[in-house]
Amino acid sequence: MKVKVIGLVMLLAMTAVLSACGNVKFKADYNYEMQEFEHINQRNETVSLESLKGKPWLGMYIFTNCTTVCTPMTFNMTQIQEKLIKKGIEDYNIVAFSVDPEVDTPEVLNDYLARYTVPDDSKWNLLTGYTQTYIEQYALKSTKQLVKKSPGEDQVTHMVTFFLVDKEGVLVKQYSGYNQDESEVPIDTMVGDIETYIEENL
Repeated sequence: MKVKVIGLVMLLAMTAVLSACGNVKFKADYNYEMQEFEHINQRNETVSLESLKGKPWLGMYIFTNCTTVCTPMTFNMTQIQEKLIKKGIEDYNIVAFSVDPEVDTPEVLNDYLARYTVPDDSKWNLLTGYTQTYIEQYALKSTKQLVKKSPGEDQVTHMVTFFLVDKEGVLVKQYSGYNQDESEVPIDTMVGDIETYIEENL
């Protein structure tokens, strides 16, 4: 009798777990409204917050002369895209704001992206065409992230956070985009969040 009861309890527990897995809902962690912008990308195309609306996008801050975190961050973003493609997910964009715009012209950004094996570069927008002061203020106001370039320095301090912006232009999730232990970068979580968001909202 005891064996039957234990078996029944285990069966009910497994059913509950499977039911929960089938009802995963997207839940926003943040509600930061992105400030309007209109900049140029690595293809010399104009990209604005308005033009990105209608699809979610993953954002980050990088610069091409970065000697530390930007290379692994960009690589991690290519890995995210690779998994999105394998899942057949197409309704998204990737946006990288240069935090060193005086150096990072569209041509420089295009050459930078060419260093990586990018599964679909048509979805990538590496933005520039603004001042240093602008991007430092924009990052703080829109994403609550620090960007700071000290006078006379060629390196820029910036956070290593990826952020998910929904189809209305609101930042709803943030993730670690870089960690010395690559297993700590939640690539599968990001892919899962985008997949769930698209299924529920597009």
